Amino acid sequence: MSLGLPDWPEVGYIVIATVLKVESYGAYVRLDEYGEKEGLLHISEISSRWVRNIRNHVRQNQKVVLQVMRTDPAKGQVDLSLRRVSRDDKRKKLEEWKKARKAETLLSQAASQLGVELLDLYESDGSKLVERYGSLYGGLEAASKNGLEALTEAGITGETAETLSEISKDKIVISQVTIQGVIQMTSLNNEGVEDIRMAFIDAGVVAEEHDATIKITTKGAPKYRIDLMADDYKTAEFAMDKTVTSIEDAWSNIEGTFSYERQ
Repeated sequence: MSLGLPDWPEVGYIVIATVLKVESYGAYVRLDEYGEKEGLLHISEISSRWVRNIRNHVRQNQKVVLQVMRTDPAKGQVDLSLRRVSRDDKRKKLEEWKKARKAETLLSQAASQLGVELLDLYESDGSKLVERYGSLYGGLEAASKNGLEALTEAGITGETAETLSEISKDKIVISQVTIQGVIQMTSLNNEGVEDIRMAFIDAGVVAEEHDATIKITTKGAPKYRIDLMADDYKTAEFAMDKTVTSIEDAWSNIEGTFSYERQ
């Protein structure tokens, strides 16, 4: 069973399963996140179209992403559906599953170094990361980015925090996206160069407030290139908009010109 999950999946859950046996009426699967529990994928839930040969859709040992239709713990039964899982559901679940497995591996490494049981470490500290960051991986990723501060915010301190911080920074590589734009700005004021410098400093603060960082380099005055880095494109685009707007607003009080072009 994966850490933090209930003993049985609830109706509506999206789960990862391995096909154990294929019959004419459906396929028996093992719920990978729920120990050795098994479920049935009935042929009627494989596709919205008529299934002529079930083996054209599922095969033994195949990993599948399924939705839970019914559960009966008393009878040990779980009914599942493939046709109700969208491509986006599948993509998100596989990504979540991979991150969860990596997070549990890292927590297990920490437990070994600390000389404690994995479940005990999860209950005492791993669960705090889930509560603070939404998932165990999210907490360890935050530790990779921000070190002990991220763990302290979750209520984890001492040797445990130091161990988790070291393991996270060593094993989780934070990938970021970069977007670019070009700003042209001039000032007719006597202290125009200082005006530009201060506008860019303030812009850096705005970027940080929106989970991004910026680097501004000159392309030869009055042109300046702005490189903005964030965890994903949605965050980057939003932060770039806020950052450029802040510079433009500052420049509205300056006698000069301003323009921006996204690269």
